[in-house]
Amino acid sequence: MMRSFDLGKVASAIALASAAVGAGIAPPASRAQAWPSKPIRLVVPNAPGGGTDTVARLIAEKLGPALGQQIVVENRGGAGGRIAAELVARSPKDGYVLLLGSAATLITGPALDADRRYDPVRDFAAVSLAGTTAYMLVTHPSLPARNVRELVSLARASPGHIAYATTGQGGPAHLGAELFQAMAKVTMIHVPYKGGAPAMLSLLQGETFVMVSNFLTALPPVRAGRVRALGVTSLERSELAPGIPTIAESGLPGFELQQFYSVVAPAGTPVEVLQRLNREIVRRLAVPDVKQRLAHEGIELRTSTPAELDRLNAGQFARWLKVIERAGIRRSGQ
Repeated sequence: MMRSFDLGKVASAIALASAAVGAGIAPPASRAQAWPSKPIRLVVPNAPGGGTDTVARLIAEKLGPALGQQIVVENRGGAGGRIAAELVARSPKDGYVLLLGSAATLITGPALDADRRYDPVRDFAAVSLAGTTAYMLVTHPSLPARNVRELVSLARASPGHIAYATTGQGGPAHLGAELFQAMAKVTMIHVPYKGGAPAMLSLLQGETFVMVSNFLTALPPVRAGRVRALGVTSLERSELAPGIPTIAESGLPGFELQQFYSVVAPAGTPVEVLQRLNREIVRRLAVPDVKQRLAHEGIELRTSTPAELDRLNAGQFARWLKVIERAGIRRSGQ
């Protein structure tokens, strides 16, 4: 039997739906289709220039036309990235404020801060990984160690006698050296400098003998034969220096230290928005000119799903928190 319609109920339903739309209440699908309707801010936790800023501006250049809106890069440096991270974590959850985070902002930085005001795992929603940068373990040529195993043997034979240079307390070079010592069960002497250039100069002059350096600083003296490269800190060999073995394959399985560049949004941002952002970033970055421009900064292109990035950030944060607590490291001044 055909069911009859109550015209009064139908009219009431239409009226309620119209009122909901007028009040700005729309189903998730409608909201997703309407986004974005205005420019999007991409906050960078560093001053202009450098790897993080380069990645952000490439994303803005490629993503804007795909979304039909301008992506405004906003540099908010200071406090080791905390200012930018706190700003984004407390921004509206509508997809119009994003963070181009790095390991320093979302992994090691929060692990170093005893009084951190944001949770790098709970306060952000992952969008996509954008690139990675490995580091390089280098030594002065006078040190009689031509590979990682020989360096470990030498350090074990002379505990507390080999000086290693870093770019400062709590920086990537320091954390990498601490992880190396913990995994190799050796003890070396930490000599911190104010930046990569003076640290490398100390190694070149033989004032220190070991350093974990970024690629841009290490490659020129390695190629000139002024320092010796023992290994790279990624789990797989770097496309930027494929002839140099990884530390993991050279006697310390599982050793990894990398800078991760990733896009995140405030936790609670609609899933539809996160998925659209991920889809466009993965697609728009997968072009040769992006890969070449990133390589110029020592960065390898790498994207991910939101779930993969969530697992990466959570796993890396837990790992480095243990390393930092075991070594008793805090940021300078804390």
